[in-house]
Amino acid sequence: MSEVTIEDVRTAAHRLRGVAHVTPVVTSRLMNEAAGCKLFFKCENLQRVGAFKFRGAWNAVSQLSEDEAARGVVTHSSGNHAQALALAARERGVPAHIVMPRGAPAVKRAAVAGYGARIVECEPNLQARETMAAAVAAETGAAFIHPYNDLRIIAGQGTAALELLTEVPDLDAIIAPVGGGGLMSGTCIAGHGLNPQLRIIGAEPAGADDAARSLQAGKLIPQTGPNTIADGLLTSLGDLTWPIIRDHVECIVTPDDVDILAALRLFCERTKLIIEPSSATAVAVALSAEVRGLGVKRVGVILSGGNIDLGALAGLLA
Repeated sequence: MSEVTIEDVRTAAHRLRGVAHVTPVVTSRLMNEAAGCKLFFKCENLQRVGAFKFRGAWNAVSQLSEDEAARGVVTHSSGNHAQALALAARERGVPAHIVMPRGAPAVKRAAVAGYGARIVECEPNLQARETMAAAVAAETGAAFIHPYNDLRIIAGQGTAALELLTEVPDLDAIIAPVGGGGLMSGTCIAGHGLNPQLRIIGAEPAGADDAARSLQAGKLIPQTGPNTIADGLLTSLGDLTWPIIRDHVECIVTPDDVDILAALRLFCERTKLIIEPSSATAVAVALSAEVRGLGVKRVGVILSGGNIDLGALAGLLA
C-alpha cells in the first residue's frame, strides 16, 4: 500500500467488525443552540480503550503475517496509542512491547500493563523513545507500529468518519482534532471518498498549532515547544499524514486553552458524557465564530477520546 483510499478504509471497517465498537452519534439541542447549527458528535470516547486509537491499532495488528505476529509488536507512546496497541496485541494473542517515558501517568501505565503488554521505560523525550523502541525491535524482532505515521493506522482511523457519514450522510462539514494527523488523515480519505463536497475542518490548540501553520505556509513545519492542556495533540505531523491534510483540509481553527476548557465544561454539563481536552478542542471549534462564519448547517464532530483522570477533570472544571 503506497497510499490510502476509501477502499482501504472500507476494508479496515470490515476487519474491525465485531472487534471495535460502532460508537454512537449523539446530538444536543443546547449544543446546537450554542453553535448556531446542528452538531452530530461521533463518540469515540466510548470506543474500546476510550479512544479512536483502537481502530488503527487493530487494523495494523490484524494484517501482520503469522511470522511477524509471533515476534510481536513494539511502539513508543505514553497515551492512547499505548493502550490501543496493547489491547490489539492481546486480542490477536501476540506479544506487545510498549516504550513509555518515566513519569507517564500511572493510570495509563496500569491500563497498558492490564492488557498484558511489557512496559519498557525510557527518558521523557522523543529521541529516547525512538532509540529505545528501535533497540527493543532489534532485540525481539517485533514489528514497529507508529502511533500515526503508518498507512494501516490512517486507514483504521478513517473508519470513525466512515461510520459517522454512513449514519448521517447529509453533513455539510466534519471537524476532527489534529495531533500527529492519523485521525484527521483518515477522516479526509473517508470524508472526501464518500462526499467530495464535504468541508473538512481541523481542530488544533493555539499552543500546539504546527498543522495550522503548515497549512498556511504550504509546507510541513515541525512542532516546537507545544504548551496546551490538550495533551493528546502535542505531536508533529508525519510525512504520511501531512500531504493528505494539505490536500483535503479546508482550514484549521486554533482555539486557546480558555476556549477549550469552556467547551469541555459545556459539553460535559449538557451531554453528561466525559471527554478529554483533545476532544474538547473539536467541540470548541464547532462553537467558534470561524465555523459559524462558514454558514454550514449540519456538522459532524469526532470526539477523539475520553481518557482523563477524574481528579484532573475535577481540577480543570473547578
